[in-house]
Amino acid sequence: MNAPTEYFEHGTAAERWDRARLFFDAKEYATAANILVALAGEAPEQLAPRLLLAHAYYHSAQLSRAEHELRAILERWPVEDYAQLMLGRTLERRGRAAEARPYLRLAAAMAGEFPE
Repeated sequence: MNAPTEYFEHGTAAERWDRARLFFDAKEYATAANILVALAGEAPEQLAPRLLLAHAYYHSAQLSRAEHELRAILERWPVEDYAQLMLGRTLERRGRAAEARPYLRLAAAMAGEFPE
């Protein structure tokens, strides 16, 4: 096993979560995603690692992976407004504005933002 993989997988789940957050906060999004992918797989019932993983994918321009993760999140937690917003933004960034609109409208409505 190579050293970077060992580093990503080293420690308890809480230690790896802290490490992923440090990399994310340092804008090292791809590295954060490498750590978070295992955490999300170990605890698929926990929203926070999956949402941060999707966010890391988005910021590291891994838009297909971000879309896939966000769709999986919304399948399990359809009322997660931030995931609705992120999926809309991801689809926009992928050049699919028409497909993004319903997600963005729903996210706005869930946040209490209604067009006048």
